[in-house]
Order: sequence, then C-alpha cells, then structure tokens
Amino acid sequence: MAKYRNYVIAQSLEEAYALNQKKSSVIVAGNMWLRMCGLNKQKAIDLSALGLDGIVEMEDAFVVGAMAPLRAMETHEGLNRAFGGAFKKAFAPIVGTQFRNMATVGASVYSRFGFSDVSALLLALNAEVILYKRGAVKLAEYQKEAWDRDIVVQIRIPKGQCAAVQSVRVSATDIPTLVCAASKSDAGMRIVLGARPARAVVVAEGLAPDAPQRVYEEIASQVTFGTNLRASDTYRKKIAPVLMARAVKACQEVAADER
Repeated sequence: MAKYRNYVIAQSLEEAYALNQKKSSVIVAGNMWLRMCGLNKQKAIDLSALGLDGIVEMEDAFVVGAMAPLRAMETHEGLNRAFGGAFKKAFAPIVGTQFRNMATVGASVYSRFGFSDVSALLLALNAEVILYKRGAVKLAEYQKEAWDRDIVVQIRIPKGQCAAVQSVRVSATDIPTLVCAASKSDAGMRIVLGARPARAVVVAEGLAPDAPQRVYEEIASQVTFGTNLRASDTYRKKIAPVLMARAVKACQEVAADER
C-alpha cells in the first residue's frame, strides 16, 4: 500500500504544478491503482477542488476533465450517442462499478497503463491530451513519452467518428489479455491494440473497412507482443487478427445504424 506523509488539496493548477515538481510528491487523482503500488511519498496532491470533473460537449469535440470518473464517461448520454455507445461497452468490464466511480480518466491517460481499455479507446478516437504547461498533445505521441511532472488537465475527443472495442479476458471484470479498439471516420479505419501487455499503440490508419483477413494477419505480424501471467506472446499474436476483424465489423455495424 502507498504511504503519504502529507495530503494537500490543491486550490489552483499553479499550486498543484509547483508542488508536483518535487520527486517526493505525487498527484493521487482517484488513487485506485496508485495506492497498491507501494509508494512512499512525502506529499500527495489532490486535484478534486479544481473543477476538473466535467464533460463538456463542444461543436466539434467533447472535452473531458482529467478528474472525470470512468463511470461518468461510461454513462454519459452525449458521449455514447456521438460514438455509437463505445464508452459504455469499453468501460463496463473495468473491475466494477464502485471502482469506476472513483478511477479517473486523467490518471489512466497519464499512467499509460499497458492494460488500459481507456487508452485504447481514446487512441482509436484520435484524442488529444491537454497539459497544464505544454498545452495540447496528441495522445498517440503522449503514449510514447516517458512520465514527466506536467499535469493532465483535460482530454479532447473529436467528433465525426464512431468506435467499437473488442477484448479477451480470463474473467468478465479481469484486466484484458488483449484489447482492440477501432474507429471509423472519413479517413478510414484506425485500429489500436492494447494490453500487448505493453502500452496501447496505433497499428493501422486509413485502413479500408472491407480489408480481408490476411491484412489483419499481416498487421499482427509486425506488432510486438509480450508474455505475462495472462497469456503468451504467441497467443496474443494469434488472436490479434481475430479481434481486429471483429472490432472493424462492430464499428461498421455502428456506422450503419447511425445512417
């Protein structure tokens, strides 16, 4: 379990940023996975007083505050209407309702969890991360970077696309063995693989929706998979083409229903 000597509820992003520059400090967000990491920190920084838990629909995008719980996104009518119910379907298997009521989207994005259903879906939707100091950064780039001490403030999700997620799990609410998210826009299909078990990564962009199965097999052959307690790299490579095809098919069905 994590240990914190001092707990500070930040009154501004400026204060939170200044406190977070010390290696002895950590932003706790929902403090769900973090508290199990065995950290021993001088200061825990809480962002809950900064109004970062909202979900705002703009003309061309949704802007989600970093402290928005996963459950709020899962049940948000506007998000699910705009993206074919993808958030409800993708987030529902994550641990349990009580967990999703506490876990925040900002923590998932910042942590770049290798097992994250959240990052996989947001990557497929070409989301942007809004950071306090750096401003807007494409999530696809942010995923590749090392952890730093900037603060995730918001996530911006552009409209004009639909999405679907497919995953394999040992049990219904377990961490995924492999997850695939696909989105469809005017630019074609965008496919993401996560729980490889490394960080989620975009494996195809501009793909034709009617691509044959051999195309998915070729994509999988170029992706690096790993082995852990849930599955071997060989197993993941074997099921990846199947998940990609299923995610693309589900995405096409969503698009057809919206017409």
